[in-house]
Amino acid sequence: MGSVNVDTVIRVPRLPAPGETVLGTAAGEHVGGKGANQAVAAVRLGRRVGLVGAVGDDLHGAAVRDALGAEGVDLVGLSERAGARTGAAVVQVDDSGENCITVVAGANGDLDAAAVRAAADDLQGAPVTVVQLEIPDDAVATAVALAGGTVVLNLSPARLVGDDVLSRVDVLIVNRSELAFLAGEPEPETSVQAAQMATRLSGPAAVVVTLGADGAVLVCAGVVTEVPAVPVERVVDPTGAGDTFTGALADALVRGASLEDAVRWAAEAAAIAVTAAGAQSAMPTRDRVLAARPGSPS
Repeated sequence: MGSVNVDTVIRVPRLPAPGETVLGTAAGEHVGGKGANQAVAAVRLGRRVGLVGAVGDDLHGAAVRDALGAEGVDLVGLSERAGARTGAAVVQVDDSGENCITVVAGANGDLDAAAVRAAADDLQGAPVTVVQLEIPDDAVATAVALAGGTVVLNLSPARLVGDDVLSRVDVLIVNRSELAFLAGEPEPETSVQAAQMATRLSGPAAVVVTLGADGAVLVCAGVVTEVPAVPVERVVDPTGAGDTFTGALADALVRGASLEDAVRWAAEAAAIAVTAAGAQSAMPTRDRVLAARPGSPS
């Protein structure tokens, strides 16, 4: 459950400083939003996925529905809001692979508790429910409360959520800046510092910290497991890596994998996603992830 946007992606030689104009080298429009991205990531890996969200009654909303339907996402929970604009994001990506993103909520901001309750049967029956924070707090809280299976919360974009929500979360996924925000501490510089900070959090049953080139850290029941990063020859675009990670982790949990194995699978999928441009366009299939493993036949 989460946001659905149309992303305008602009390639630039470097990210502009405040007040500076930088000439872009390419631009394109793609379906995005963390909810849509994570749904597509899991579908690409062979999972059956339903999406609860909202789009506007504009041309972008129709295009989004067509694109997600073509991917195989079940859209029964994707409502159309009269008079609203479909959510939008502007993504700038520089030649080194760094990016900055600005999001306008649009119809995502209209996703309320009533719309979530309309999908109660699906939420209660799903083995895994994935939620992010590009939608209103009451929608997040309602989804977490109704979920009958494992609850995965991606705390992005970072904002404070209630203890009643965090206490129902089975797996919290954060990057290092989101972890620092939640903990109210300086951003961790090492995996050891990230693990120590995650250990001090209360509420979620497990915390996964994604650390980019430094891999990921899993903290569960006081036990810390470091998962090394998968080597990548060249990072082209990291825009969809975090959403690929979350979708892949959910996929593995549905398959019955241990949390540690799920984090490793997610890291493998995310490593592939950074090697191509775009978010959803770069998300790998299950066969692609398996083929990239050392010792796999080419």
